[in-house]
Formats: sequence, structure tokens, C-alpha cells
Amino acid sequence: MPKPKLVRITTIPLSLEKLLEGQLAYMQNYYDVIAVSAEKERLQALGMAEGVRTKYIELTRKITPLKDISAVYTLYKFLKEEKPEIVHSHTPKAGIVGMLAAYFARVPHRLHTVAGLPLMEATGLKRTILNFVEKLTYSCATKVYPNSKGLKDFIVSENFTKLSKLKIIGQGSSNGIDTTYFSNGQFTEMQILQKKNELDIPESDFVFVFVGRLVKDKGINELVEAFVSLQLLKSDCTLLLVGPFEDALDPVLPKTKQCIEEHPKIKAVGFQQDVRLFFATSDALVFPSYREGFPNVVLQAGAMGLPAIVTDINGCNEIITNGENGLLVSAKETTSLSKSMHRVLTDQKLFETMKINARSIITKRYERKEIWQLLLEEYETLETNT
Repeated sequence: MPKPKLVRITTIPLSLEKLLEGQLAYMQNYYDVIAVSAEKERLQALGMAEGVRTKYIELTRKITPLKDISAVYTLYKFLKEEKPEIVHSHTPKAGIVGMLAAYFARVPHRLHTVAGLPLMEATGLKRTILNFVEKLTYSCATKVYPNSKGLKDFIVSENFTKLSKLKIIGQGSSNGIDTTYFSNGQFTEMQILQKKNELDIPESDFVFVFVGRLVKDKGINELVEAFVSLQLLKSDCTLLLVGPFEDALDPVLPKTKQCIEEHPKIKAVGFQQDVRLFFATSDALVFPSYREGFPNVVLQAGAMGLPAIVTDINGCNEIITNGENGLLVSAKETTSLSKSMHRVLTDQKLFETMKINARSIITKRYERKEIWQLLLEEYETLETNT
């Protein structure tokens, strides 16, 4: 008997690679999985790595009505041909395209995971348009999965959909964390020292690390300003930035970019396929994002034994308990961010306590295979109740 078909959709393959790493291969044991996304060559490479079929559709992360309508029609035809039991979308653009196409194709189970809402930072006409798109996405879906309690509360408060459609899988997160892969015993002291030498980081420096896109909404302007202020008080620290700039979508301030390029104690290494050695080289994560769903990077850093300074926003404040495994700061607040960085750097007792707690909290709550099993059970329950 053939396996039921499961279509998973994201706007770009990077989301499948990083946000859902390993999950498609796991689901392939139970379903005929088809990954749908843009960037044909990268998508095909992901399909080979995960052992699943792929379908390329031209999707953009910007608001492009004509291209989006074309993408809906292309996906609709594909779904009518494949007749999947489940279509499951992630990311806002893939959500509206995927849920519309699946609705018109009469796919019985149309699922959308909410892992962050760009509209939270939008205003005016753009906010009105994004609100409408979000409501339309949810109206076409049969189930909506916010990946944090904060997101669920926000969706309810904005009246985007009825409460009965909403469900959080486990304790949050779209994919959990592989706590064996992300562990602080993966690298030797020699490898860590070699990486520090390669990056010109003094061996005795306290290293703050940020991992993610170097964009305004991730709080990079505030982070760089806070670090520069901290450097005036404590010179024995380094800021390590791991991730790409996105000048076309959400650029940082010109003065911020110039400072990143010129400051001797700020090391920017660009996008890295494997971030573990950069975590191992560091002492604490700093993640001052304006908005999140359930940030994987905070899970990864915690699993690697790093305390984290994060903004007090949904997702982040569900992983980090203030003073226990990290510190919470207000979003867009440079002074409090700099003070918290100084506190982690100078309060050795607090730092050691948070460091001890960092990994155990992640392993207890967010082990990856447990998240996969819970999602699989959700799929099977939906099919049983058809």
C-alpha cells in the first residue's frame, strides 16, 4: 500500500535546511514527502540530502502580487496532480501561496506553522495588507500551529482566526534541537584555540556571539552600539557575528555596518553552514531580536552550554528564564543591553550559574526527536479523524 503524500512548503530552501533540518527525512519513513520551495538547485540538493522529492516554484519573500498569483496557480496544478493528504506550510509567503493553492485543490488537511510574524514590526498600509494576508492564510488552513505561546496569544488578540484552529506542538519550537549534535563536547581545546587564532581573538577575551541574519529586526544596530559602549569599560571582550547581511530586505544603519567592518574587536564571519565551532569558541549568546517565533539559535546556544542575553519577546522568553539560564532585556533598548552584557562579563557567580543550567533546560524540554514524534502523532490523528 503506498504511503500517503505530505507536501512541506517554505519560501526558500534555507528554511527547510535550517529550521526543519532532518525533519523531512524522518517523515519520509511514514509519508511520501515532497519539499516545495524556490531556488531550484539548492532545493534539489536539499532533496538529495533528506531523501525526499522536490518541486520548484518561484516564490519571493517580498510582496509581488503577479508572481504570487502565478505561484498559487502553479502549485494548485501540482497539488491537483499529486493529490496529497496533507499540505504543511512554513514562513509567511509560503503560507499564503500554499494554503490558497491547497484550498482550491481541496487538499483535506491544510496546515500552517507560524514561526514569526514580520507584520509585528509593520505600520500603516503595509500592516493592513499583512494583516489581511495573515487572516486569509488562516482562513484557508484547517489547522494553524504557532510555535510559541506568545505567538498564539498574539494571534488570538489580533483575532486572526478562531481559537479552535490553533495548537502548539509540545512546548514550542518547529523542530526542536539535536542535543547530541549541539553539545559542548564536540570540539577540543586545541580546535577552539585554533579558531580563536584564526579570527584574531585573544585567548583571554570573553566572547559574545550573535548567530543569525545581520539585519535591523534582529537588533544588530543596538547590539553593535551596546558592544562599543561596553568596550569603553571592559576591553577584554570580543563580539562575534555569524550570519549574512540582507541589504535589500532589512539593512542595518550605514554607521553600524561601518563599525562592524572597522572595529578591531568585532569579528563578522558571514553565513556558516555549521555554527557549532563558533558557539564553542564563545562564552555567551546575545540575541536582541525585535520579534521571533521560537528561535532555533537560542536552543542551539543553550544546548552548547551558553547562557543567553535575549529580548523579552515571545519565544525568547519561553526558552530563557531571567537569571537562571540567561538574561532578558527590553527590545530596541541599547543601554539595558549593554548593562546586561557588562553584568554577564563581570558577575562570575551569575555567569557560572547560568552556564550550568543552560544545557539541562534545553535537553529536558526541546529534544528534536520528541518534537518530530509529536508532529507525526498530530498528522496521524488528523488522518484518523478525516
